[in-house]
Amino acid sequence: MNTDSIARWLDTLGVPPEVVSIGAEADNAWCLMRVEEPEPSWEVFWREQGNRYDWARFTNEQVACHYLFGRLAWAQVARGAVGVLPGART
Repeated sequence: MNTDSIARWLDTLGVPPEVVSIGAEADNAWCLMRVEEPEPSWEVFWREQGNRYDWARFTNEQVACHYLFGRLAWAQVARGAVGVLPGART
């Protein structure tokens, strides 16, 4: 998974596209951005009213994408949008 494919994965989970911004900061969205300073890395954070929350930095694009995917997948489970398939063993 990388920045070219994460939007498709999130769409599959039913994550609304307006709550994710890839490559740019946007209010009321989870942002995934590449930064060059102080060293090349990837940042993931929630932005609201111009502030960053739950900020994390990664040196690897794939790790950053999996981190964001995991956070948003868990949010989908918590709100009941996805879950155990009918007939699956518990």
